[in-house]
Amino acid sequence: KLLNHFEIKKPMVSYHEHNARQKGPEIVRQLLDGQNGAIVTDAGMPCISDPGEDLVRLCAEAGVPVQVIPGPTAAMSALALSGLSTGKFAFEGFLPAQHKERLAALEEVRRERRTLIFYEAPHKLSACLEDMAQVLGERKVSLCRELTKKHETGQEFSLEQAIAYYEQNEPRGEYVLVLQGCSRQEKEKEAQDAWKEMSLQEHMKVYEDQGLDRKEAMKRVAKDRGVGKREIYQALLEEI
Repeated sequence: KLLNHFEIKKPMVSYHEHNARQKGPEIVRQLLDGQNGAIVTDAGMPCISDPGEDLVRLCAEAGVPVQVIPGPTAAMSALALSGLSTGKFAFEGFLPAQHKERLAALEEVRRERRTLIFYEAPHKLSACLEDMAQVLGERKVSLCRELTKKHETGQEFSLEQAIAYYEQNEPRGEYVLVLQGCSRQEKEKEAQDAWKEMSLQEHMKVYEDQGLDRKEAMKRVAKDRGVGKREIYQALLEEI
């Protein structure tokens, strides 16, 4: 429609995940023969969670120069609208479609302190939110849909609120989920809980095996467990 509006008559080649292996080398050969081309999409920024990234890689391998004209990207627009921290963030794109693989992917980012950005299709949104709540616990999440389009919306929830909302409201359109990162307190509590699964003697041995004397080891153990050194000393006496 855009080309027709400006009366530009140029051939267009469909390039997507199902034909990329065949079409990619053909396009590169045409470029090596001296033709010029442009990667365009019907929404968003080309090459971001998009098969165009493979074509850019093929061009780089073949020595074909590539230039970029920045365009709108849903991830950055959603981040700006989220009300969450924008100083540091991680773009995760689409989570795996299968439940088991999705849980594993979320487990990998469970302790990530940066704000997390995900893309999700409407038919998988509810399952995605439920898995996030299961793995990540209660966090703030901003859900943006149809960004820069006519029916753009942005809503802020807790994960539990989002799950409840979409039990009553059918998801529509493509979503960007901007998720609060793991807080410092949550991360410290997780570390403390992990240490507490050890006995005090086992915990002490970790540091004594590193060459620390008993006094310094007790200080480290107390810090790991979030208690005073005197409490560790007394507990060790009681174990003896």
